[in-house]
Amino acid sequence: MAENTKEKTIKARPPVVVVLGHVDHGKTKLLDTIRKTKVAEKESGGITQHVGAYQIDIATSDKRQAIKRITFLDTPGHEAFSAIRSRGAKIADIAILVVAADESVKPQTKEAIKIVEAEKIPLIVAINKIDKEGANSQKVKQDLAAENILVEDWGGKVPSIEISAKDNRNIPELLEMILLVAELEELKEDTDSPASGVIIESRLDKRRGYLASVLVQKGIVKLGDWIVAGTVIGKIKSMEDFAGALITEARPSQPVLITGWPSAPNVGKIFAVTDSKEKASRIAEDNVDLTPLFLFIKEPMPEISESTAKKRILNLVLKADFSGSLEAVDSALNTIKSEEVGYNVVRYDIGNITEADVKSAIHSNGQIVGFRVNTEESAQKIADKESVKISSFDVIYDLVEYIRKELGGLLEPEIERTQLGRLKVLATFKKDARSQIIGGKVMSGKITRGGIVEVFRNGTKIALGKIGQLQQNKADSSEVKEGQEAGIRFDPLPNQPSQEIKEGDILEVYEEKKIERTL
Repeated sequence: MAENTKEKTIKARPPVVVVLGHVDHGKTKLLDTIRKTKVAEKESGGITQHVGAYQIDIATSDKRQAIKRITFLDTPGHEAFSAIRSRGAKIADIAILVVAADESVKPQTKEAIKIVEAEKIPLIVAINKIDKEGANSQKVKQDLAAENILVEDWGGKVPSIEISAKDNRNIPELLEMILLVAELEELKEDTDSPASGVIIESRLDKRRGYLASVLVQKGIVKLGDWIVAGTVIGKIKSMEDFAGALITEARPSQPVLITGWPSAPNVGKIFAVTDSKEKASRIAEDNVDLTPLFLFIKEPMPEISESTAKKRILNLVLKADFSGSLEAVDSALNTIKSEEVGYNVVRYDIGNITEADVKSAIHSNGQIVGFRVNTEESAQKIADKESVKISSFDVIYDLVEYIRKELGGLLEPEIERTQLGRLKVLATFKKDARSQIIGGKVMSGKITRGGIVEVFRNGTKIALGKIGQLQQNKADSSEVKEGQEAGIRFDPLPNQPSQEIKEGDILEVYEEKKIERTL
């Protein structure tokens, strides 16, 4: 019996390229140069804050395919975005490691190398900023060799291109190398199978609702399809390509913005497309995962013990523009460690700061921290009335430093003690429950009004208090120096053991200064 199975259409697909490297080494500038558009200037602080996906067309001499397409993923380079950077690598076919010729290998360069090695992705090294003074490509290659990355002219197999993204130098050669590596990888895609791919990013748009950037990996996604990512089911209302143009279908390796989600799908989730809501529901049921996405809630608050009871906690409501941004904030906050203070995220979500966020902050006696979001007018009014602090940031460095400073404010200050002088008691006078009048001679240093006093008898401390009043020759004085006699009103400190002062006792006087601590 002959099989009646439809032969699947296997087509070549564009390579998906991830650009990795240390912060400020020129990743976004490289993409900017390739695309001939201004991206870097739109980012807060000139730092890429969330993953972007773009496609470009390249004219080739290949008669079979005169125009070839490449999909680029731009991953943030700041250390807080480690999880996003790793996720970008996991969905890529080829990695470009951008290393600045004047700075060479840096911590995030090493981290990117580890990601590429773990995912076994073909690597191309782009040595950037060769136009700058101090550029040293050989040192870059030497430092890469120390990380087990041997470029071709050092006897290895990793291709390297020396470029200047700023001057557009050797960019065509880099693109040709990408196409060559892609050809060797023989990237093919099945366009007849049910469509699936990965959620690159998700966010809440006030006008259009929940949006998700996705990368199609298999099949063809069409307008009106049912789509499921994790447990989130939606029906595709509209699709846009990376340039914002409306499209009716998306093919493998194509990044596309999809609307029609009832809530934000989690970044990094695999999505599937079906022709009915019932099928999507069955997939969603199988996708139930009780593991939370963020470390915010991965570890329950510890049971109250003697040590944790003393720990001061900062309650936070966190809001961010994208799921990936929220993940980055999560990652950054988890680098703040202290035995004395900590934070507790009572609520987190994407989208602008709302009344519900303010109410959560009120009930938890906490504050609200936003990342690249606005505060709704009604929420601001309630916050002003109830004195709820709202702080919003556009750059993650600033957000982390702000929370670090707020936590530092909860630390007990460091007490710096300065010894002032010693006095020997020569006479005692009136005593009541609140104070005792004594007279004596300053043996060393000086004693001052308001100074803290430890009273010793035969080397044993018998009392702790303050100098409430100080006199010299029966006149009030602010200080009495060595060799001089003084009259003192000694005020015992509350809740401290205190014996009556007698002749011959020694008073050691000092002052304390509180010094604020930081994390």
